Amino acid sequence: MATVLIDKLLEACVKQGASDIHITVGQPPVFRLHGRLRRLETKVLEPEDTVALMKSISPERCQRELQEAGSSDFGFAYADKARFRVSIFKQRGNISMVMRQIPNEMLPPEVLGVPEVFTQLCMRPRGLILVTGPTGSGKSTTLASLINYINERDDRHIITIEDPIEFFHYHKKSTINQREVHVDVPSFSEAIRRALRQDPDVILVGEMRDLETIEAAISAAETGHIVFGTLHTNSCQGTVNRIIDAFPGNLQDQIRTQLSTSLIGVLAQTLLPRIGGGRVAAFESLVVTSAVANLIRENKTFRINSAIQTGGKYGMFLLDECLYRLWMEEKVELDDILAKAHDPDALAKKIATVRRQMQLGMEIDPSGGMAT
Repeated sequence: MATVLIDKLLEACVKQGASDIHITVGQPPVFRLHGRLRRLETKVLEPEDTVALMKSISPERCQRELQEAGSSDFGFAYADKARFRVSIFKQRGNISMVMRQIPNEMLPPEVLGVPEVFTQLCMRPRGLILVTGPTGSGKSTTLASLINYINERDDRHIITIEDPIEFFHYHKKSTINQREVHVDVPSFSEAIRRALRQDPDVILVGEMRDLETIEAAISAAETGHIVFGTLHTNSCQGTVNRIIDAFPGNLQDQIRTQLSTSLIGVLAQTLLPRIGGGRVAAFESLVVTSAVANLIRENKTFRINSAIQTGGKYGMFLLDECLYRLWMEEKVELDDILAKAHDPDALAKKIATVRRQMQLGMEIDPSGGMAT
């Protein structure tokens, strides 16, 4: 019964373009469609249903980990239609699971709205590029797109370190090796250290979740590799602070210096419901110029937002400018951009002014420059 049901669920998920499937006792399966949760009109799941569904797709080692640790994560392919990243866990003594759909096709960076400067940065010979944002904000999709961009244009050795592997990459111009934490290698930091002996040009670190991993990633970027990493931070300025704060006080000066020379760009992103269906990404872009590097080194990170505001010619912009542009282009609703804005009051004020100017037939600045 479970196999039939799981196939039907996966099929429906792919067809409808749902991003996630939630399986939990006491309600029918739930899809996340365009950011909203929708219950399916099928039977309410009993404890034995969720156990059977879990067992029908979970590898033995994950079922063991579930028993021992209360949760486990893995990835699996549904025929050749899509891949899913799965988290199985216990709650109230029952089994639940969430399956995130990972599309098979990788969209080019420009289709995703990734700022053009990041396609230039990722072709550099060395440096650290961070893609940040809350869970489910599309970081993996952006990174896969940038890795694919390199793969289609250059002959490099790319090593990805993921938990679990999400997008499958194939050798195009580059050679790609994808290592899964807990399957191919015990930890992120160990994988980065090993990677340095594997003649890499590009290293993707799926998650910089501890001090050891952050340290290893910065060292790899300093020694002549392009390193991509992710963090769960909401802004570029916050990302720089988060990395420095991860280190004990006596090491912070040293890490500021290292970061100022190794970090080349930060892309913070979030997803919003698109008018007419689907979702659209909003970005904040920081390019580490010599002026920004000085701010990091001299412990003046509170000035990074000002540097972004005045750094338009380098491809920098704040999230709220991007949200404003998406609203001007009629891609997203006002309520949705204000919910994601870093300074909703300033953005609301700007939009109110723009609306008045529109009514008066005045010329509007479509660029999103927030300096009004």
